[in-house]
Amino acid sequence: MTENKLKFGSATINYTLHFQERKTLGIKVYPDCSIHVFAPIDANSDVIHSKLRERAPWILRQLNEFLSYHPLTPPRKFIPGETHLYLGKQYKLKLQVSDTNQVKLKSGELIILHKIDVSPKEVLNSWYKTKATDYFTKTLNKSIDLFSKYSIEVTTLQIRKMSKRWGSCTTDGKIILNTELIKAPKGSIEYVIIHELCHLVHHNHTKAFYDLQQKIIPDWKKWKEQLERTMI
Repeated sequence: MTENKLKFGSATINYTLHFQERKTLGIKVYPDCSIHVFAPIDANSDVIHSKLRERAPWILRQLNEFLSYHPLTPPRKFIPGETHLYLGKQYKLKLQVSDTNQVKLKSGELIILHKIDVSPKEVLNSWYKTKATDYFTKTLNKSIDLFSKYSIEVTTLQIRKMSKRWGSCTTDGKIILNTELIKAPKGSIEYVIIHELCHLVHHNHTKAFYDLQQKIIPDWKKWKEQLERTMI
């Protein structure tokens, strides 16, 4: 296994090369934007580079697709009047020192009550995590019913902050969702969850994958665009 790169126009394609007992060259682009090339043991570098150049437009399209799915949520300063998102709606931040740590939503305000020795950011992140756990679990349970004919199984739901993904899944049925997704509109959250469930049926972004996604959530493009607009 070696790390390599290929220049294609103004783009640089970084990839990991694996030599295997196989007859043809295979290329996989993963959601974390890593590229793995699987070549026959006796393949020479000229043949590999020729095949990669041939497939470069496809590789770059896959990368762009995955990059469009990456979170772009800007950092917050946690100052009064600043806007914060919850389920796609904007709330103005209000801070209050209190004997307890809690978050309240009231009349367009997101009120953080926090002890004097606890940061408002810590209180809000904990609240987001609790809300995300509850809402994502309910939405996942509702969405998985749409896949009854495909015999998929979700073994674990994990919710954590991720810098590069809204969601991901593993072949053994583990779904991972970004805590930050709780800031997105409800339809966008459903889209991300269905996107990952579709990956349990079709692991790559093939035509079959998109056909299934279109079947399950016909307006997915609208919610994908809404996610991208809301979270920047």
